[in-house]
Amino acid sequence: MLITTTPNIEGKSITKYIGLVNGEAIIGANLVKDFFASVRDVVGGRSGAYEQGLREAKSIAIKEMMDQAQRLGANAIIGVDLDYETIGGNGSMLMVSCNGTAVVVE
Repeated sequence: MLITTTPNIEGKSITKYIGLVNGEAIIGANLVKDFFASVRDVVGGRSGAYEQGLREAKSIAIKEMMDQAQRLGANAIIGVDLDYETIGGNGSMLMVSCNGTAVVVE
């Protein structure tokens, strides 16, 4: 499955537009991650736990979108947009959503 943020795929011809596909993933920020992230905020550095969580959530959201596109008969997704949000009380959860247009290319 080809996935791109652009509205077309160079060297490929879009033969059919199938429609909008999407995927979402929400992960909770647990207390241990929060504690170590706050320590890093004070002393500087990157929060590996949060970065790993975001990578996992992005992978889940993209996989959901790809699965949906495949079920609809697509072999590519164009115009993909990824969004990251905090939700829940005090931003206690992280949400990654993605959407794009499922197409058939040759």
